[in-house]
Amino acid sequence: MPQPPAGRRGPGARVLLATALSVTALPATAACSVQDEPRPRWFSASATPTGASPAGERPARPGAGLTEAQAQAALITAVDLGEPWGPTRGARTWRDGLLKATTEDRDCQRLLDVLYSEEPFGAPAGPRATVAFDDADSDAQLRYHVAAHPPAEVDRALAWLKSLPGKCGEFTAATTRGSVQTVQVGDMPLPPVGDARQALRVTLTGETEEGGLTYLTMDLAAVRVGEEAITLTNAGLDEVHEEVTQQTAELGAQRLSEIRKQGEARI
Repeated sequence: MPQPPAGRRGPGARVLLATALSVTALPATAACSVQDEPRPRWFSASATPTGASPAGERPARPGAGLTEAQAQAALITAVDLGEPWGPTRGARTWRDGLLKATTEDRDCQRLLDVLYSEEPFGAPAGPRATVAFDDADSDAQLRYHVAAHPPAEVDRALAWLKSLPGKCGEFTAATTRGSVQTVQVGDMPLPPVGDARQALRVTLTGETEEGGLTYLTMDLAAVRVGEEAITLTNAGLDEVHEEVTQQTAELGAQRLSEIRKQGEARI
């Protein structure tokens, strides 16, 4: 099995989450004032569905859930990540080149589909918000979603993810461009945050048409917090730091919990 490249250790694993900003420092009025604040440029422009009410005007579901503005407020930011992370410049070419792939096993195929779509829980049941960042040193890309999902469905999906290192520990997949990838799936521990959680580290190893080695590392982490779920991917062809994945999931879950508490306090 080819080994991953040594990679470059710049400040990316280093300034991790910008001194771990405390979520408890969020202003108590954040839940009611966020709709009045300008939206940072790295927020997804598609977080509010076409025809939906303006952010903050309607709850996700009667009596429960976040508003669209609160889902946006629960996102991590470039300030949280610190240098060398910044707003994304767009989807990486390896997404279509390597993640669009097929394999015979049903569970392993479902995993590949989830890695490409970044939707382990299917279509959300309420508001969602998405943000993405690039690491200027390693060219890794981190994508982060907050969305409302029925808790039982999330827990079933988390249990399925947990089973994958045993079901799909190593398999081969054929990309749409005709190359064969060796895929390895391993468990990744997460801090004990949220109501339920699971993370995987997936590597895809193969060759280009010219015979060059490709080695993609992709972390997939998911955390349920009440009736919302966080989905996080951190991937790249160079070094991908698992501590970035773990600490981003931890900070994100804490922030989402705080936003939920503030929303409940206003009811």
